[in-house]
Amino acid sequence: MTRLLPGLLLFCGAAAFAGDDPYLWLEDVEGEKALSWVEKQNETSLGYLEALPHFAALRERNLEIYDSDERIASPTLRGSYVHNFWRDANNKRGLWRRATLDNYAAGKSSWEIILDLDELAEQEGEDWVWKGSSCLRPEYRHCLLRLSRGGADAVVVREFDVEKGAFVEDGFYLAEAKTQLSWIDEDSVYVGTDFGEGSLTDSGYARTARIWERGVPVQEAREVFAGEQADVAAGVYRTWDQDTPYDIAYRSPSFFTAESYLLDDDGKLMRIGIPEDADLQGVMNGQMIVELKSDWKPADTTYSQGSVISMDFARFMEGARDFDVLFAPSGTVAIKRGGVMSTRDYVILNLLDNVVGRMMRFSYIDGEWRGEDIEAEALGSINLVTAAEDSNVFFFSYEGFLRPDTLYVANDGGATIEPLKSLPDFFDTTGMTVEQHFATSKDGVKVPYFLVLPDGHEANGETPTLLYGYGGFEVSLTPSYSATVGHSWLARGGAYALANIRGGGEYGPAWHQAALKENRQRAYDDFIAVGEDLVKRGITSSEQLGIRGGSNGGLLTGVMLTQRPDLWNAVVVQVPLLDMKRFNTMLAGASWMGEYGNPDTDDWNFIKEYSPYHNLKKDGNYPKPFFTTSTRDDRVHPAHARKMVARMSEMGHDLLYFENTVGGHAGASDNTQAARNEALIYSYLWDQLGGK
Repeated sequence: MTRLLPGLLLFCGAAAFAGDDPYLWLEDVEGEKALSWVEKQNETSLGYLEALPHFAALRERNLEIYDSDERIASPTLRGSYVHNFWRDANNKRGLWRRATLDNYAAGKSSWEIILDLDELAEQEGEDWVWKGSSCLRPEYRHCLLRLSRGGADAVVVREFDVEKGAFVEDGFYLAEAKTQLSWIDEDSVYVGTDFGEGSLTDSGYARTARIWERGVPVQEAREVFAGEQADVAAGVYRTWDQDTPYDIAYRSPSFFTAESYLLDDDGKLMRIGIPEDADLQGVMNGQMIVELKSDWKPADTTYSQGSVISMDFARFMEGARDFDVLFAPSGTVAIKRGGVMSTRDYVILNLLDNVVGRMMRFSYIDGEWRGEDIEAEALGSINLVTAAEDSNVFFFSYEGFLRPDTLYVANDGGATIEPLKSLPDFFDTTGMTVEQHFATSKDGVKVPYFLVLPDGHEANGETPTLLYGYGGFEVSLTPSYSATVGHSWLARGGAYALANIRGGGEYGPAWHQAALKENRQRAYDDFIAVGEDLVKRGITSSEQLGIRGGSNGGLLTGVMLTQRPDLWNAVVVQVPLLDMKRFNTMLAGASWMGEYGNPDTDDWNFIKEYSPYHNLKKDGNYPKPFFTTSTRDDRVHPAHARKMVARMSEMGHDLLYFENTVGGHAGASDNTQAARNEALIYSYLWDQLGGK
C-alpha cells in the first residue's frame, strides 16, 4: 500500500491600514529596493549577533554535529535496496546513494554513489538543493529527481537511470514549478504542473492532471482530471496493492479536505464515497484503509472521529458500507499524524498515549483484523521511517529528550525488532531530568507540556528557559533528541519546555479542530498558560523566559510578542506568518484558509484580533525579538517578517532580523548554513536571558 499526498497596526486604524499598507514594496521578493533593505538589516543584526561571546563556539560545535559520520543514515526501502541522501563536510550539497537491504539491515552497509549533487551543481553552475526522488516500482531503476534552486519548494524534475548512473537522454523533464508527478509505467506518468494560464489553483499548486507519454511534449499531454480554481490542489496518482494498481484522482477544496475518485482505464471517474475530511490511506490485500477525522455514519453504524476503518474496496465501490474497525481512539490515545504505514501483510499504527509513543500492528486473517502491540521503549517518541512493499520488513526510530535516536529494523511486521544504529551522546546528560506537566488554559482545559531540566536545577525562578510551540495543522510535538538544544542550551544550564497546545494533533483530530479559525485564540491561551505555569512553578521568571517557533509556530510567537510582551524576554520568530490580512494573497497562503479563515470575508473580524502585524503598538513595551526568514522561501512569503520588522523599526522598537538569501522554508540549504542559523538563535537567547 502506498499513498501520495498532494507538507496591521493599532486597533483604532486596522481597517484603514489593511487597505493601505505602506510596506507592500517589501512583498517584491527579488526587488532591488527590497533586497537593499534586507542587506542593511542583515548587516546590522549579523554584526551584533556574530560578535556575541557564544557565537563562534556554538557554530563550530553545530557543524561538527551536523557533519558527523556517526549520524544515522536514514533509509528509504526500494526493492532489494536501501536509498539514502547524505550530507557531510566533504559533501555539502549531498550524495544520493544506495546499499543492499541485507547489508544495511546487518549494519554493514557499503554505499554505492548514485549521484554527487556537489559535482552536478558545479558542472551546471546551479545552486541545486535535493528535494527527493520518485522511482518506478518494482525495479526502481527509473527515477524522477526533484532539484530545487536554493531550497525553494518549486523544483526542476529530471529523469535518472540508476543502473547507468546518468540522466536519461531526452527523458522526462519539467522546468521549475511546484509540480506533482506519479509513475504509471516506464513510458508514462501523471503530471500536474504550470501549463500556463488557468492550470494552477489560487494557492499556486497544480489544478489539472495529464497523462504524459515519453517523447510527447508535455504541453501536448492529455488532460484526464481537473479541479476548481479555488481548490488547494488537484491531481492523479497511482497507488499499488502488491501487483494491482489503482489510479486515484483527487481535488482538495481545502487543506484538510479532498474528494477522491477511482480513475479506470477508459478515463471514467467513480467517486470514492468517504467523507471529504477522511484520509484514504490506500489498499492492502484488497482492503481499503481509511482514517477518519470526524464521526461518520455511512449506514447503521457510527464510526468515531480518529478511527482507522477498512472494508473490501471492490464491495465498497459497489455500495457496501459495513466497515471493520482496526483502531478507535480512547481517552488519551490517538494516532500520530502520518502514523499509518503498511508492509505486504501488516498495517502499522504509530500511536500517542498522552503524547508518548506506542506502536501496534494489524493483520487481516480469515476475514478479520487482528491487532497487537509492538514492543518498544517507554516514555519517548516513535517515528515510522520506511516499509517494504514486497515483504514485512519496516524501519522505525525511537528517541527521547535525553535519549539519542536509535534506528530499529522490524521483521515479520514487528514480531521481532532489532536495534540497528544509535546516535552517540552529543551532549552530557548527567543530572538532567524530564518531566511532564499540565497547565490550565483560560477555558479550563488541561494542556500538557514537557520540561527538561539541567543538572543542578533549583526551583528559584532563575533558570533561563526556552519554551517551544507550534499548535497547528494537526502537527504533534513529541519528545525528541536534539543535539543542538542539548549542547547549546541544556548543557549550558538552560531549561527547555515543549508545549502540546491545541491546534496540534497530540490527542487526535479533535485537539486540532478545537483551535481552528474563530477558535484560534485557544491555541494562544494554551501557550500563555504554559508560560505562566513555568513561572508559577519557580522554574524561571519572565525576565529569563524565551520562546521560539517557526512557520505557523512563527505566527504563534508573533502573537505572543504582541499579546503578552510582559511574559517573555526573548522571542524567536522564524519563517513566520504575521500579516494575516494578506496571507491568503501571498504564495501558498490561500491553501491555509482552512486553518485560519478567509480574511477577505467576515472572518477578518476574529483574525484581526490576533494578527501580529495589525496589533503592534508604538507605545508597546516589547522584548527585543529576533525574526528570521529566507528570500527563497516560496511557501511562506518573506514579506511577513520583512513588513513586521519595518513597522516595528518605524515605531522605534529594538529588534534583530536575518534573512538568508537561500534555504527555502527550511531556512538553510546545507549544514554550514544550518550551523550558522542555530548559532545566531542561541547566541541571541543567551544574550537576552543571561546565563553561561
